[in-house]
Amino acid sequence: MKRRLHAPEGVRDIWGRECEKKHIIDRAIKDAMQSFGYEQIETPTFEYFDIFSREIGTIPSRDLYKFFDREGNTLVLRPDVTPSVARAYANYLKDLAPLRLFYSGNIYINYSSLQGRLRETTQIGAEYIGDNSIEADAELIALAVEALRSTGLSDFTISVGHVNLLRGLFEAYDFSDEKEEEIYDLVINKNFFGLEELLKRKGVSDELQRLYTSIGRLFDSPEAFTEVWELAKGFPKIEAAFSYFKELYDLLALYHVERYVSFELGLISAYRYYTGILFSGYTYGSGEAILKGGRYDALLSYFGCERPAIGFAILSDSLATALERQGQDIPLPGKRLAYLYTNESYETALSMAMQDRKAGIRVSLYRRPETEEGDEQLRKRLAEAGIESVEL
Repeated sequence: MKRRLHAPEGVRDIWGRECEKKHIIDRAIKDAMQSFGYEQIETPTFEYFDIFSREIGTIPSRDLYKFFDREGNTLVLRPDVTPSVARAYANYLKDLAPLRLFYSGNIYINYSSLQGRLRETTQIGAEYIGDNSIEADAELIALAVEALRSTGLSDFTISVGHVNLLRGLFEAYDFSDEKEEEIYDLVINKNFFGLEELLKRKGVSDELQRLYTSIGRLFDSPEAFTEVWELAKGFPKIEAAFSYFKELYDLLALYHVERYVSFELGLISAYRYYTGILFSGYTYGSGEAILKGGRYDALLSYFGCERPAIGFAILSDSLATALERQGQDIPLPGKRLAYLYTNESYETALSMAMQDRKAGIRVSLYRRPETEEGDEQLRKRLAEAGIESVEL
């Protein structure tokens, strides 16, 4: 009986006003994406296991929900929509480049430890395939800002990083593969004290140590990291990343969104398919990023199609939670009425409801409870749902 009544751990039911508000948020984001000329795409909820294999660089196999079809093929519930879009593009749309796409769908990750996270969440994302220019990068960040603003969110930051910052540091000192993985884990977990200790043990030069420790800092403009840029002289990949940041910032200023952007030099992703820019969106009231994205120029090659691409996904559930905790009011559209009828007034109530519905008013009918207590409870419940009661 317990399993019949309760959802599995890590998933939940939503209904009523909460459900409607979530869909209003989702619709606002989709409208923003369509305003930039993006076209909607839908991909299957489950795919072949190979779409999310280790070499493509998504999540570990142990975190996937796996099952089998009738032929014995291993299938998985998608943990990420981007590889699915890449697969669909390579199969059906590869002659259309550049192409702007957006999607909305649920993803499934079987976390070993939930830590407040859900195993089923909704993502709304955008992918720009076939353009590797910095203008395309600026467009995606500007779209990310506009999508978040469209929901009523105003206090947020888009942190921008680049995979070549850490790669350039690895090239500057010949670490073993194991040490590189250890450094990667330290950075992704923001354990910069542990990183500093590791570098000292390995005898890394003071100059390179200062470069490494700078990746734990946040800068609000290219001017703010001038000193670190000077330290990077002689490290081509790192210098190129800083030059890219400067040019990108200037383009974002043309969109008038630069005030939402900061530069996080240590920003990296657990998804290894990213090849260039990375960015994440943060706001208060959420314990995790509400938006994640980046450039993935090599991903489509796994599906036999050589195309550059960049995209991002908004974590709809985390965004909705943040908006609620910030006290952001999300007005429900349209007037809502409830006609409370008796046997004698039923026909009148029904006739009025049918006319009101044609006029765009949402109307529900309720037989008036026989007791005063029941009548009071019904009116209270309707009022809590934002529905006006009309006695007939």
